[in-house]
Amino acid sequence: MTSRRRFLQAAALGAGAAALPSVALRATEAGAGAARVVSTWDFGVGANAAAWGVLGAGGTALEAVEAGARWAEADLCNPTVGRCGNPDRDGVLTLDASIMDGDGRCGAVAALEDIAHPVSVARAVMEKTPHVMLVGDGAQQFALEQGFEKTPLLTDGAREAWHEWRRESRYEPKINVERDRIQRSRPGDSHDHDTLGILALDAQGRLAGACTTSGMAWKLHGRVGDSPIVGAGLYVDNEVGAATASGVGEEMIRNAASFLVVELMRQGRSPMDACREAIDRVVRKRPEASRRLQVCFLALNRDGEVGAFALHEGFVYALHDGGAGPHERLHDAGAIYSEGVR
Repeated sequence: MTSRRRFLQAAALGAGAAALPSVALRATEAGAGAARVVSTWDFGVGANAAAWGVLGAGGTALEAVEAGARWAEADLCNPTVGRCGNPDRDGVLTLDASIMDGDGRCGAVAALEDIAHPVSVARAVMEKTPHVMLVGDGAQQFALEQGFEKTPLLTDGAREAWHEWRRESRYEPKINVERDRIQRSRPGDSHDHDTLGILALDAQGRLAGACTTSGMAWKLHGRVGDSPIVGAGLYVDNEVGAATASGVGEEMIRNAASFLVVELMRQGRSPMDACREAIDRVVRKRPEASRRLQVCFLALNRDGEVGAFALHEGFVYALHDGGAGPHERLHDAGAIYSEGVR
């Protein structure tokens, strides 16, 4: 554990971002077989930079996604991920995470309190237990036994936002809260569903992925979304590709969404087409709900092709392949519903 921590701490952190319109990128743009890493949302740029520090040093895709997720959990201060996450409606901050290797190994934790790096606990679950998921007090007990430190994570800002929310105690998920800069600046607004999902392909052709989140703000205590559920928020298969999701987790769970995206790629669809078909399925099952909620998918196939699609416009993803220029920036995903068509 100690040597891995030191290795991850040496990963590069932080990067600037500039939006660039695109819905799919192919490996031929950066050279077939090139390593690459993709992440959800604006903060994916920083996560990718941390992951690329691992890939560029010859590390594996699994090590890279862990490094990217750890950056989001500790160095990013976002109300939907890690130490700055907003709490549930009882004022308790709980964290969820999963990690999956392309060979089928996976681990997850849910409703974890006071542990700074749930993604690394998830990896320890994968590597040191016969289980896939640990939750709540059991997950914390395991983390402490593995040498993780117990640290209060609820920030003053998150506590203030919770007190502000309690004035009305109204639970109302919003669409694309990560990109809503105006709302983000106001205490109490519901930044509630912007998971960090990260996928990587290393130079040896191995795939891996990770998800980490503090879940929906003001959720019922004990609620678990899709991020730690393998097949819903994350799925990886070296033979095919990898997929991750962001948005309202209940919709991903209902559709086994990330597994669905990978299986659609197995049938021959491109990553973008697979993401679009998965979105279409969400709409067909719950057409009225789909107009009020955001659901986003990001996929990477074994050939390095990337695709993304969302219910509502505004979902962006970050891509890093080591090249100069646009491949280190943000890309807009396609969407079914555009602004004003809801």
